Formats: sequence, C-alpha cells, structure tokens
Amino acid sequence: MNHSDLRAKAPSLAACMAAADHSPGVQLSQTRHRAALVAGWDIAPGSTVLELGCGQGDMTAVLAEAVGPTGRVVATDVAEPSYGAPVTLGESAARLSAGPLGPRIDFRFTTDVLDSSVAFPEGAFDHVVLAHCSWYFASLAQLRDTLARVRPWARRLWFTEWDLTPASHDQLAHLLAVLVQGQIEAAGSHGLGNVRTPFSREVLLRLLPEAGWTADGCRPVDTEDLHDGDWEIAACHALTATPERMAALPEPLRQLVLSQTDVLRAVAEPRGNRSLPAYTVSAR
Repeated sequence: MNHSDLRAKAPSLAACMAAADHSPGVQLSQTRHRAALVAGWDIAPGSTVLELGCGQGDMTAVLAEAVGPTGRVVATDVAEPSYGAPVTLGESAARLSAGPLGPRIDFRFTTDVLDSSVAFPEGAFDHVVLAHCSWYFASLAQLRDTLARVRPWARRLWFTEWDLTPASHDQLAHLLAVLVQGQIEAAGSHGLGNVRTPFSREVLLRLLPEAGWTADGCRPVDTEDLHDGDWEIAACHALTATPERMAALPEPLRQLVLSQTDVLRAVAEPRGNRSLPAYTVSAR
C-alpha cells in the first residue's frame, strides 16, 4: 500500500466515521493525516495489528484499509464506549463495524493491556500502533510498562505523537496550552483531558530501550491541516476556569498557571492557531 493509494482513499475512509456527519471537513483532515502516517509505515496487506488508544477509530479505519480483507486490527482503549462527544466511542465503533471495514476490526473498549486478564500469545501481531494517544497516559511509568507489556506480542512498533519543539512562532499557543495542562496534572489535580503527561521526543527515545524496544527510524510528520491546536487551547482555558481543579493546586503553581494562561490568551488567535509538529518513531 503506497502513499498515494491511501491518500486517495481518505475521503471514503472519512465517510465511514460517525463524526463525519457533524464535522466532515475536520474528519477528512484527521483521516488524511493518519493515511499519510500509515502509508509511510511498513504495514503489508494481510498483517495483524494491535492498536492501543484507538479512541473513535480515526487511525483504526486507516489501518483496516492498509491490512486489507485478509488482515486484522484489534483496536483497544481503556475508555468506556459511552465516552466522547458529540459522538461516543461506541457509536463511532458501531458505524465502522457496520461498514465494509467492519470484518477486519475487533474493537475492545474498557481494555487495559496492563491488566493481567488481557493477554495475547507471543508474536500474535505483526505490528503494535500508538498514534496520538500517549499523552493520555497517567505517567511515563505507565507508558513504559505498557510498551514493555506489549513487547512480546508484536515484532514492530509504530509510534506517533505531537512534538513539543515548535517549528514556528505561531505554534507557541498550542505548546503553552499543552504545558499548562501537563503542569496541572503533574501537581495532582487529575481530570479526563487529552493532555495528562506531555513529554518530548527525546524522552520517548530514552524510554523505548527500558521497555525492550530499539528505535530504528524517526521522522517529522506534517500537521498543517489539523485543528488540534485550537482544541487544546480551548481545553486549557476551560480547565483553568474550573474552580475545583485550580483549588487543588499549590498556591505558587496556581499563580504560575494563571500567569501562563494570561500569556496564552494574549498570543492565541480566536481560531486557526497552527498545531505543533508531530513525529513518528518505528522500533523493533
């Protein structure tokens, strides 16, 4: 499956998503991003893939297209099927499962691979994928343990996340929104936001060997058409306006967060803020 094939199929793949009924343009940009990612990975037709943090299935749909009718994608997430708005994870999975890609996908929600009851045979998968989900982890230790847990199950790892190093000044607002959310979580004021443990690309590369993986590739990923910068800026403002979350912070950190939020308010555009770059790492 080459890059042009998957990119050309992005509109039809996006139409398989329930969220396309609400925001078709946004869904298409998200699907195109993931199609470009998978097209750069060595995932052949007939492959078996374990996806961690599948969410509403944006990446799942593209992976299912890549593996073809003889392949299989086991898509897991720790969240309940009722999580998410305006479309829940369960609703999105039901839409995908009812479509032509459905027979290739096995959705498993409320599934934590660190739970001893979750197990697969050694070498059960050709690939394991984590795409834009690692900042949801409660800690770096939890991420490391998860990567170590899945190590015997798959021969290749494909990992994609946002890059904390901005490429231009108009990405600073997204960066600041991410760092503020990470500081609040690190201080023990926990929530259910997208950003709980932000970390740099360099931290990941140091973490992989601890989990038994050896990185064999790393490249930047274009995020030009994505809207995540706007979403995280809005999430940051909503979080810092939540009295109970802010009250849980030590006073010096609370004041630091409020100051950073003032700066964010000053530098962010009302909409159209450029998202941070991203990177993808492959490992064996």
